[in-house]
Amino acid sequence: MREKCGEVYLVGCGPGDPELITVKGLRLLKTADTIIYDRLINHRILGFAQPKAELINVGKSSKSTGKHQDKINQILVQKAKLGKKVVRLKGGDPFVFGRGGEESQILQKHGIPFQIVPGVTSAIAAPSYAGIPVTHRRISSSVTFVSGNEDISKANSNINWEAISNTGGTIVVLMGRNKLSLITDHLLKGGLSPETPAALIRWGSEPYQTTMTSTITDISLKADASNLLPPVALVIGEVVNLRKDLNWFENLPLFGKRVLVTRTRDQASQLSQLLTQQGAIPIELPAIDVIPMNKKVLQKQLLAIDGFSWIVFTSSNSVNIFFKTLHNLGFDTRKLSGAKIAAIGPVTNLSLEKYGVRNVLIPKVFNTEALGELLIKEAIKGKNILLPRSKMGDDEFVTKLQSTGAQVTEINIYKTVIPEQSKKLSTEIFKEGIDIATFTSSSTVHGLVDLLGGINKLKNVNIACIGPVTETAIKKVGLTSDILAPESTVESLVEAIKTHFTG
Repeated sequence: MREKCGEVYLVGCGPGDPELITVKGLRLLKTADTIIYDRLINHRILGFAQPKAELINVGKSSKSTGKHQDKINQILVQKAKLGKKVVRLKGGDPFVFGRGGEESQILQKHGIPFQIVPGVTSAIAAPSYAGIPVTHRRISSSVTFVSGNEDISKANSNINWEAISNTGGTIVVLMGRNKLSLITDHLLKGGLSPETPAALIRWGSEPYQTTMTSTITDISLKADASNLLPPVALVIGEVVNLRKDLNWFENLPLFGKRVLVTRTRDQASQLSQLLTQQGAIPIELPAIDVIPMNKKVLQKQLLAIDGFSWIVFTSSNSVNIFFKTLHNLGFDTRKLSGAKIAAIGPVTNLSLEKYGVRNVLIPKVFNTEALGELLIKEAIKGKNILLPRSKMGDDEFVTKLQSTGAQVTEINIYKTVIPEQSKKLSTEIFKEGIDIATFTSSSTVHGLVDLLGGINKLKNVNIACIGPVTETAIKKVGLTSDILAPESTVESLVEAIKTHFTG
């Protein structure tokens, strides 16, 4: 029996910003068996792929030959014939200078079902992120998209530069950096005014976006003098002048700042996303990895959970390990019906909600000191309290509870270690420079200092802490906290960083 053929989805994921992918594109990405992606794809978007997905990089540079595309076509056909659900992830839009038409024809020729999922083309997105509308009711009522990748010196060129020069609207040229002087020469010879405003936008929609403006006469010389490298979008027309009023992206409070994110890989995405929304470049370097421990001890206590009046959680990691162990024993949250639950803050509470736990006691200030005071008010004298937490947990917290007459059973259910991959990445990351280092726990502080072999690389870096406990850890290693979040949440941390730089 012949195996059922798979299907190929040509998905445009936008110019760079991962949030510009469509809802449909994201849904397909999350469920794909195989993802075949281009060179300029923001690798953060690949984080949405399911863990078992096969990732194939088929990136082409400007020096690649036509044979490379033939190879891509072969891979598409091969994977589909294996019955795979294939996502061909393309920058921008598949049908705007993306060879989506060519790839679709190959699939059709081989009888392979396919779908096209349009994306936001960089021809529109890059100017938008540079504060340049490609059309404007009072300035430009038309826009022309041109590929700058064609050999425009050939006699049978498909591009009518004279006609383009006289459209009277906006001109957007993609992939034209290497032929920029030839392109501008053709436009000038075609009749375009030498004083026509022009802009070059490099890495449009990314936090390291660079925009350069001049006239069509001088833009090539200016780009060469600045050594402006691809990928760039060239925008030509009077709409370029609107940038001085509409430049929103590059004016974001943290635009272009390189911010080190030291959280575990599983926890980093939320903080990275919030930083990106403020224009920052999040650099993920997990300083810790969570390793479960004392599994048998935890199992023993869970089997006798009815003997505890309170269960107290001081981190999301402890919540996840606790409930995974509970479920492995064949129980659900009903097993905890006899105990009250307390959490150190809203992030830990959100983790509890994922497991169906409600009515959680949370202090107004999200630290162990405030949590301890709140528990004491709950008349815990003589009560049995289960405290599953990190091996590096705050000892003063336990002492405080015990001083009231409470019986505290502490289980160190996980420890933190330095990820091997981070050791390899750290040298390159700090070579490129870091503006801000963020810390969301004491363990991330100690983990990064151990990873770097000391604090020297952090001495000229702004230090941002999520709360007083983390700040104390910073002081103990010989550093100073420049930024302290008023609340122990990543939202508060990002807001504090923004305030630090904007006042």
